[in-house]
Amino acid sequence: MAHTDSRSVSLSSTNASSIERFEAALELLHGYYGDPLTVIDHALAEDPGFVMGHALRAGMMITAGDGTVAPLLRESVEAGEALSASANERERRHIAAARAWLDGHFTRSIQLYGDIVIDYPRDSLALQVAHIGDFLLGQSTLLRDRIAQVLPHWNTRVPGFGYVLGMHAFGLEETNLYEQAEERGRFALELNPRDPWAIHAVAHVMEMQGRQDEGIDWLSGRASDWSQDNMMAVHNWWHLALFHLELGHARQVLDIYDAHIRENQSSVALELIDACAMLWRLHLRGSDVGSRWNELADTWQARGAQGYYAFNDTHAAMAFLCAGRDDALAALLAGMRAAAAGGGCNAMMTRAVGLPVTEALVAFSRRDYDRTIELLMPVRQIAHRFGGSHAQRDLINLTLIEAALRGERANLACALAAERMELKPMNPSLSKLVQRASALQREAADGARDAAAVKAA
Repeated sequence: MAHTDSRSVSLSSTNASSIERFEAALELLHGYYGDPLTVIDHALAEDPGFVMGHALRAGMMITAGDGTVAPLLRESVEAGEALSASANERERRHIAAARAWLDGHFTRSIQLYGDIVIDYPRDSLALQVAHIGDFLLGQSTLLRDRIAQVLPHWNTRVPGFGYVLGMHAFGLEETNLYEQAEERGRFALELNPRDPWAIHAVAHVMEMQGRQDEGIDWLSGRASDWSQDNMMAVHNWWHLALFHLELGHARQVLDIYDAHIRENQSSVALELIDACAMLWRLHLRGSDVGSRWNELADTWQARGAQGYYAFNDTHAAMAFLCAGRDDALAALLAGMRAAAAGGGCNAMMTRAVGLPVTEALVAFSRRDYDRTIELLMPVRQIAHRFGGSHAQRDLINLTLIEAALRGERANLACALAAERMELKPMNPSLSKLVQRASALQREAADGARDAAAVKAA
């Protein structure tokens, strides 16, 4: 008799203990809680032939978006491949999808996971890996549509339905369907108040709509649901700090940074990205962040994995630039150029976005604002190609605006400020940008009039 998981998806294993631990690890993974890797490793220690255990472990490594876990991914893929004869068709497809990622074919891998979901719409592991993969690859419409494809097969009687709704909420937000996204996220939280991805999706809506005070209340009021023993905690703290930053609360931002974002000085790539992104925003505003960049630069240098994923590399560059690590920066740029010249998905991501953005950051730090503008103006239209969310990639636009202001490109600064005003309501941070751009334009106009008067005389 074929065994199934709690969502009626078939398994080749007949070991009840393995299946029980798989379900427990999968629940933790869906909620970003606890340590699902340890749970599934225990299952595999007792039952090395448990194919879906290897598939789950591989999926976790993929969603990390981190080259440092590539050896663990290889272990899981090779173990799964060795069990091909005993696996069922769906399980073999899981291992094949993971193999594609291991071999550097990121887009192909996520397509294969998506194909599994089409044929097995309640395969929640394939669904989550595909969803996070779409995020890592900047495939915004698929963040929404891949979840929509399976919704008819889910309802409140199927375990994990709330997590599916939370994923859909994020996809709706990333495609600018803010009202629908918030409604879907709140519905997900009615089913499961401790879903940090759904909480995060609603926070994204509030950020994109410039609802800073509501965003602070939303995250602060639900902190007990997302801030403890949770892999999303640092990122949600980052969102809370971002709301404060837009309101000009620099002191609160640094307090959150020290107490929560870098409390444990983690080497996890996603948490380093959040830390660098926040300090760079403060750097653009001229805020003194003390020696904090040094710790980030040390951590990036120690972990390696350069040239694996362009989004990570660009954020590492911020730390090296601001900490004055010229040798580390040179090595990083060399690694990125080598990656860009190679094959695989990251080569395209690095060529198209990662390398030009990183070179723009270098130019900005050297006060070569014209070069910064030259690099960022075209790339900002395709920046989604190297992953991240709209909120994360906004750092590119903020750097571009600051380069226009510091480079005294008055017309460009005003145009970019006007563009931003159409997207978000006025807030203290945006107001300062607008005032600076307007003042620069007035100065330019006055200078032109004075020059004309001198010439006429």
